[in-house]
Amino acid sequence: MSEPNRASFSEAVGVVVGSAAILLFAGFALVAAPYMQLSGAPAPEGLEPYTPEEAAGRAQYVSLGCMYCHSQQPRAPNQAPDTARGWGRPSIPGDYAHDYPHQLGTMRTGPDLFNIGARQPSRTWHLLHLYQPRAVVPESLMPAFPFLFEVKAKAGEDDVVVDVPDPWGPDAGVVVARPEALQLVAYLQALDHTYEVSVDAIEANEEVP
Repeated sequence: MSEPNRASFSEAVGVVVGSAAILLFAGFALVAAPYMQLSGAPAPEGLEPYTPEEAAGRAQYVSLGCMYCHSQQPRAPNQAPDTARGWGRPSIPGDYAHDYPHQLGTMRTGPDLFNIGARQPSRTWHLLHLYQPRAVVPESLMPAFPFLFEVKAKAGEDDVVVDVPDPWGPDAGVVVARPEALQLVAYLQALDHTYEVSVDAIEANEEVP
């Protein structure tokens, strides 16, 4: 092998090894490390397991990729003004005892949802927000999810009707929530971590790099 070819081969190997090292580090930092930190942590008193409906809604949340725009991890005051934003106390590993896979998220195109069930407990609000976010938050960037609903000429006895204001509603008929929409809202309403946890637990978590 000539000297120029040997140098090119060495550079290529260096690029491959460096890229693999970066991927391994990213996988550890973003997947393995959070899993090790969260797994095995006892659930705080006051944190209940998900009901079947809430668990089904959580599956909807995962399938829709909500974590790509929403986090579920309020940070300590020395890291971000999340408490001042009304998102709640810093989260601790035990808060995720019933979550697998966890939905911590890193992006905040939308607000953190760790306590959305406490901030916004209304099922009516959530259903309208899912059908058309800009009907309740004019500046919202969130996509609408009309496929979670059905337009009917007339609502049935057991149907949950969504009162959609103009100009967002259909030209005729009524908007009815599908089971998937109701399940997703049940999950969002369950995101209420306002129970008390010890100061020691919060401070210990803040010390984790």
